[in-house]
Amino acid sequence: MIIVDTNVIAYLWIPGLHTSQAESALRKDANWAAPLLWRSEFRNILTGYIRRNQISFDTAMQLMEEAEDQMRGREYTVSSVHVLNLVRKSSCSAYDCEFVALAEDLGVPLLTTDRKILSAFPSVAVSLGKFCS
Repeated sequence: MIIVDTNVIAYLWIPGLHTSQAESALRKDANWAAPLLWRSEFRNILTGYIRRNQISFDTAMQLMEEAEDQMRGREYTVSSVHVLNLVRKSSCSAYDCEFVALAEDLGVPLLTTDRKILSAFPSVAVSLGKFCS
């Protein structure tokens, strides 16, 4: 099992520069998990694509449904105390710290491309590129 941040999920479902790496990560470990927050963040990413006329509303709905199917049963709540303690120790957002907290709680790596997370939490965060190599 690995924790994946929302960008990694988006790279898998929305074709782009990092899609092949996300696909490689999925082949390497298909047991992806995330805090429930990923849903709101992914919806926000899809909103940007809709508003920039890069995808249709119907495509966004399909992508959301497929991503939810993939992650179903592997979505977790995290302790606010844990998240806020991580915030206190770093300059990362509470949103980012939810992913770190879950990785720490489950004792598994967090797969991310976020440089701030990678720098602040090197004991748990692994870059997408490094994971795939």
